[in-house]
Amino acid sequence: MERYSVLVVDDEKEIREAIEIYLNNEEIDVIHASDGLEAIQVLQEKTVHLILLDIMMPKLDGIKTALKIREKQNIPIIMLSAKSEDMDKIFGLQVGADDYVTKPFNPLELIARVKSQLRRYVKLGRYQGAEDQLTLRGLTLDKGAKEVRVDDQLIKLTPIEFRIVELLLTNVGRVYSIEDIYERVWNQPSYQTENTVAVHIRRIREKIEIDPKNPRYLKVVWGIGYKMEK
Repeated sequence: MERYSVLVVDDEKEIREAIEIYLNNEEIDVIHASDGLEAIQVLQEKTVHLILLDIMMPKLDGIKTALKIREKQNIPIIMLSAKSEDMDKIFGLQVGADDYVTKPFNPLELIARVKSQLRRYVKLGRYQGAEDQLTLRGLTLDKGAKEVRVDDQLIKLTPIEFRIVELLLTNVGRVYSIEDIYERVWNQPSYQTENTVAVHIRRIREKIEIDPKNPRYLKVVWGIGYKMEK
């Protein structure tokens, strides 16, 4: 059975070591980095399946680190921060994070979120079924390669963004509420998740739409949710 590796990036050694204990108990390996620069170096040298990334760090903070990682890699990123305001969460999601955990965190919640992201990134990529591709006019999603293209141009999506597009593209014309999207994609109960889903939808539109303000694919149904337009 394959063991997964999580890169824990935090300038506080005690936090890194505490997280390592929690994840080792779940048979998940942990790699340490004390700042963003060290994290980027680790990613060049080792196989990493998920990143736990603190926002406030010296040398290179979590926001700038996430931006640099997203230039080349789509590894799931869970942001860690002592800040709990919605704007901080939104900013983290805007730069490519897949989820957000506020310090001090509940170990059980952290483990659940890590496992959820690993399932999507590692296991759900191994799709079954006859149809490997979903197509809507110029928009194509390749399940096997985990790629999305618009008019044959490759679009870089995070794992969460890919899963949202897959959900909506699998059910073209069907409207999904914010709660439905969160529970199906994040595989967790939905509670005050409007901002989280909305940020991801906005990022997807910016990537797949020629004019995000006048989308031809991802449509909002006001007061209800979102759908892929037939």
